[in-house]
Amino acid sequence: MAAPIRPPAADRRTDTPAGETAPRTRTGVLGRPRWFGTLFGTDIWERFSFYGMTAILVLYATEDTGRGGLGMSAGDASLLYGLYMASVFLASVPGGWIGDRVLGARRAVLHGGVLIALGHGSIAVPVDWALYPGLFLIACGTGLLKPNMAGLLSAFYDREDRAGRDAGFAVFYMSVQVSALLAPVVVGALGEGVDWHLGFGVAALGMALGLAQFVRGARHFGDTGRAPERSATPEQRRRVLRVTLALTAPVVTVYAVDAAAGAFRVAHLMALVGLLCVVLPVTCFWRLLRNPLLSAGERLRVRTYIWLFLASAVFWALFLQGGSAFALFARHATDRELFGRTVPASWFQAAIPLFVLALAPVFAWLWTRAGNRLPTAAKYAIGMGATAAAYLVMALAATLGGDGELVSPLWLLLAFLLLAAGEVSFAPVGMSATTALAPATFTSQMVALFWLSGALGGGVGGNALKVSGDRVPGAGYFLALGAAALATGAALLLWHRALTRRLGV
Repeated sequence: MAAPIRPPAADRRTDTPAGETAPRTRTGVLGRPRWFGTLFGTDIWERFSFYGMTAILVLYATEDTGRGGLGMSAGDASLLYGLYMASVFLASVPGGWIGDRVLGARRAVLHGGVLIALGHGSIAVPVDWALYPGLFLIACGTGLLKPNMAGLLSAFYDREDRAGRDAGFAVFYMSVQVSALLAPVVVGALGEGVDWHLGFGVAALGMALGLAQFVRGARHFGDTGRAPERSATPEQRRRVLRVTLALTAPVVTVYAVDAAAGAFRVAHLMALVGLLCVVLPVTCFWRLLRNPLLSAGERLRVRTYIWLFLASAVFWALFLQGGSAFALFARHATDRELFGRTVPASWFQAAIPLFVLALAPVFAWLWTRAGNRLPTAAKYAIGMGATAAAYLVMALAATLGGDGELVSPLWLLLAFLLLAAGEVSFAPVGMSATTALAPATFTSQMVALFWLSGALGGGVGGNALKVSGDRVPGAGYFLALGAAALATGAALLLWHRALTRRLGV
């Protein structure tokens, strides 16, 4: 279902930067404006590279060194996965600022894509140590691309049409799942079946294709996203650079000494990332709330948004387990024999985007039909309930397989179906609400805050399996996390009216 598109010139948003002109609204192959097709194409290839790499990352890390893997324990591999996911989200903070104040959303998306392609290319090199700089480049690139992609998409929709905006983001979110569906199958088959680094190389190729079509289709944007919404002055840029160097130089030195002494462990880096996952959101909210450009109403909405931020952090902590705890359960505790052949464990990662494709149009229809009667907090409660149900299903599956028996893959597929329902209720709705209530000229930075909830969640989730000490997550593990989801959903449902009054969405 197509969301209403802003017509040219006359109906522009009032916060559009001076001199910006609307792109022409010719339709493309998707039956939507050409700009939508370009953004869709970029995101679909970026998601191909992302989901392809994450589908095999933990499996590659835990594989024996004799079979081309890194030989990590399940706990350390889960920490590495959590470290990577948290870093991706953390990078959205400087990425959002750079898009808002330095490059503009369009160039930020382009530069982010280049870094992602270089990162995947690094991991494709058959040398173990190349994994770490590759993950660093991908995290930096994604931090640039994701918040500014959302800001660019948001610029084409009317701010006041909440139902239409939610539906539009849901359709866009559904579209990119096509690539997320194919990526684990293609990358997983090559990575698990042929060579791990070949799988990472295909992910690099996907991002390169996304960059090519973005450059080709940017002419359909008009002036949208060309310039920063509120360009930083030269002095502001110099001050940010000085502070950045002052903060990063000692950290780099400490970890360099740690590595040179042979004492470096993934847990050492995770400690820093975990600290940043807490400190950065607090700092960003504090600075935003103290900004004199915010009106009293905007300040109240941002302050109330903190509750949605915390709910999102709980969701991401649980959802991101799909690539670690769920992947390990698929490899070690699931019967993967089909017609005499063993299905790669990474292929199960295609289940969530497959179910998202099926569920997103249904949820988009439901959101549109409900209109303003179903506010953001209530949609969050629905998503959290589905996530809790997914973990309870996994707890039951782990109980049935408690004696070392392999369980039916239908348990895992049912859990992924419920996780997909949670994702559709959280990710596009949360992104849409964040851009709708963002103060003028702070859209990308507010989107960065939305992704920071993923950083906090990824950091917590990455440590969960390490703390449990399990090689394969058991019933108690899934039951405890399911209870946390259920409690969060109940709290959202209980206070959704109060939250809606203050947020307006």
